Amino acid sequence: MRAIEISQPGGPEVLTLTDLPIPEPEYDQVVIKVAYAGVNRPDALQRAGLYNPPKGASDLPGLEAAGEVVACGAGVAGLKPGDQVCALLPGGGYAEYVATPAAHCLPIPGGLSIKQAACLPETFFTVWSNVFMRGGLRAGQRFLVHGGSSGIGTTAIQLAKAFGARVFATAGSAEKCATCVALGAEAAFNYRDTDFVDEMRALGGADLILDMVGGSYTQRNLKALADDGTLVQIAFLQGPKMELNLVQLMTRRLTITGSTLRPQSDLAKARIADELRKHVWPLIIAGKVAPVMDQEFALEEASAAHARMESSAHIGKIVLKVG
Repeated sequence: MRAIEISQPGGPEVLTLTDLPIPEPEYDQVVIKVAYAGVNRPDALQRAGLYNPPKGASDLPGLEAAGEVVACGAGVAGLKPGDQVCALLPGGGYAEYVATPAAHCLPIPGGLSIKQAACLPETFFTVWSNVFMRGGLRAGQRFLVHGGSSGIGTTAIQLAKAFGARVFATAGSAEKCATCVALGAEAAFNYRDTDFVDEMRALGGADLILDMVGGSYTQRNLKALADDGTLVQIAFLQGPKMELNLVQLMTRRLTITGSTLRPQSDLAKARIADELRKHVWPLIIAGKVAPVMDQEFALEEASAAHARMESSAHIGKIVLKVG
C-alpha cells in the first residue's frame, strides 16, 4: 500500500511517499481502506519529533480517517466488511489501509460525504471530551474558545451553541472572526487588535475557556474567567511553561484542567465514541452541526498540506484524498 512516512524529524519536506505492507487486524480491531484522512496539528508535532506515538501504535502520521471496513479481527461485533465508517486512529491514517480498534469507529452520518466524515473524529472526540465531559459546559454558560477558525475551534463553537451556551471566540483576522460569528459565536475577538480579557470581563467572565495556546495566554485566561470558572488546556502553541500567580486560583475558586487524546486508553476513547454516537451524531444528521472544510490535497501532497496548516491561513479542516 502507498503511505506517507516521516523520514526524519523536521519540516513538511520530511514527509515521504513509501510502500508498506497492508496491516492485519488484531483482536477487537478492524482494517479500513482509507478514502480520506484528516490533517491535524498533532501530526505536525509528530513530524517534528515532538509527539511520539503510543506504544504499539503505527509510527505513520494520521489520527483520523474515513473509508470502508475490509477486515475484522477476532472479537469484533457490530461491524463487517463493506461498512462505511469514520474512525479515530492511534496513528497510520496517511496510508491506503489502516488498523484501529472497532470501538473507535462511528458510522458516517447521513447527509455527510465521506470526505466530510474524515474530518469528524479527531476534533469531535477532542472537543466533546474536553468541553463537555471534562469541562462540564452547560446551557447558558459563557464559553470562550481560542483559535475559533481552526478545526477544533469551528467544532467547539457549533457544539457549544447547539447545547445552549453563549459562545465567544478569538481569531487572527476579520475573515476568521466573521466565520466564527457565522457558526454561532455571539462575538469573535481579533487577538491582533483586541484584548479578549477586557472583552470577557465586561461580559462577566467566561465560565469555561478552551485553550491550545498556553504560554502567556495562561495567566490572561485566568483573568478572563468568571469566579468558579474552568480553564481546559489541550495544547501549547506558545509552550507549556509559564510563570503563574496561583492566588487568584484560590481566591476565585478557579479550575485548571486539560487532556491530550492520543495517550488515553482504548476504553476511554470507546466511551467518548459512545457519547458522540448518542449526543452528537443526531445533531450532525439533523444538519445542525457540520465540519468546516478548508482544502483537499492528494496523499502524495502531504507536505503541502502540512505547510498550509502551519501557515495558519486555513479555516476549518484540511484533508488528504487517499483512495
